[in-house]
Amino acid sequence: MKSLLKPLAATLVAATSLAGLAVVAVTPAAAETVLRLDEVAVGELDPGKATDYADSILMFNIYDTLVLAAQGGPGVVPHLAESWETDGKTYTFKLRSDVKFQSGNPLTAEDVVFSLDRMKALGQGLSYLFANVEKAEAVDPATVRFTLTSPYSPFLSALLRLPIVDKKLVSENLGAGDGDMKDWGQGYLSTHAAGSGAYKVVSHNPQEETVMARNADYFLGVPAKAPDTVRLRYGLEAATVRTLIAQGEHDITSQWLPPEVLKALAAGGAQLLVETGGSGFYIKMNTTRKPLDDLNCRLALTYAFDYAAGVKMVAITDEVSQGSPASGPLPAGMLGALPASEAYARDLDKAKEYLAQCKYKPEDFTLELSWVGEVPLEERYALLMQANFTELGIKSEVRKIPWALFSEQVTKPENTPNISQVFVNAVTGDPDTLIYGMYHSSAAGTWQSPEYLKDAKVDELLDRGRTETSDEQRAATYTEAGKRLKELAPTIFAYDQNAVFAASKRVSVPALTDRSKAFGLTGMAFTFRLMEMNE
Repeated sequence: MKSLLKPLAATLVAATSLAGLAVVAVTPAAAETVLRLDEVAVGELDPGKATDYADSILMFNIYDTLVLAAQGGPGVVPHLAESWETDGKTYTFKLRSDVKFQSGNPLTAEDVVFSLDRMKALGQGLSYLFANVEKAEAVDPATVRFTLTSPYSPFLSALLRLPIVDKKLVSENLGAGDGDMKDWGQGYLSTHAAGSGAYKVVSHNPQEETVMARNADYFLGVPAKAPDTVRLRYGLEAATVRTLIAQGEHDITSQWLPPEVLKALAAGGAQLLVETGGSGFYIKMNTTRKPLDDLNCRLALTYAFDYAAGVKMVAITDEVSQGSPASGPLPAGMLGALPASEAYARDLDKAKEYLAQCKYKPEDFTLELSWVGEVPLEERYALLMQANFTELGIKSEVRKIPWALFSEQVTKPENTPNISQVFVNAVTGDPDTLIYGMYHSSAAGTWQSPEYLKDAKVDELLDRGRTETSDEQRAATYTEAGKRLKELAPTIFAYDQNAVFAASKRVSVPALTDRSKAFGLTGMAFTFRLMEMNE
């Protein structure tokens, strides 16, 4: 593996699978093809505020970024940037000269600077990824330089979450506000796009759907078989989606359907698409409240949990499941993940041994097992835990908590439930954006970190992972961090999450069916120009 301190122009070679599309724009077929899909959450169109899966789908298609996640492996490849070099603290990018925004304005270094400044000024969405960027400056129209306050190895992957915005267009559409940039175009970008992406926004209703159409002037071209129009719908009920798929009026479901619905759709002829490697299902233990402030009690629960039953609950077919056994905090395939051979398995005898060493007796406490009301699947795991822990003589109460209340409760350790359940993903594909926010002591008090873990060794390892310059060093550091976290047992690592989507046979998504074309960043498989419509 090469050091980040070396010039990275050579990474152009790695971009073959994506750059291969950079031929000529293809004339769309006479008969318009329409791709119809859905997501549970409403879609956020403003790139300075986008955070979740639905938002990511919009960003990856309407906007472009300096780099793209590599296909078939870890790392990033050039996109808007042709090449770059770094000394660890400054990153200098050479931009392509053939890119225009959908408005017709040329994309320059000034737009890159504006996009970063806007995101940091708003302080929303994924702006925290750029907290250590001191400044960005346009060296010339085709060169942009970022200066960091300190070396930060995940910076390149963070750029996957910096959509480049058309400065001229936004500046012409500012709303009321203070300062030269007034509202930074928030009003305008809540309903309009200012990107250079392969798809343009036709209409946007965040409570209903976003309609997009191919951009005939896209700098890489849009293949003929890619959909002409895309309709991304929001908040459809599972029963509605099932009916629409059966009637041939829908193409790809969200990943949030219950396993039994996905199983029924597959039995009815739908194909199952699977996205792996970027997220996990974590059962969080509040280490500040009794009895889980005692390591032996946490270890007892860790060994009492029935991992095999948990994975079985999200199985769809014998070959496809929404979960696979976890070996630690990092999903299999991620940089530094522990080997699959170290996957967790239930051991009730060990659980009883650890419980016997706990300073609290089972008869002296009752565990609060919470689950998020908007994610009904979590209730099943709360009931599974309740049954598992009962075998140790531990009493528990299952509580349904709305997301808004849960996210408020976890801001204070005394209000945080004994046990919480969350799905967490690496928003850039880098391990730093998955486990730093969960386990570094400075990050405690968010929905990702209801454990309130404070461990100097974990902090040191996670800080080191941000500054080491080679993939080999970083992998070793995150492996060590994974082992340390297993020793401390702040979390029951229930399973590595597999996102499973049911789809009609009229659409092909190579990034979700061919591992050599899979992305290490969740959501990027929904790059519409890489899909094919079969009719």
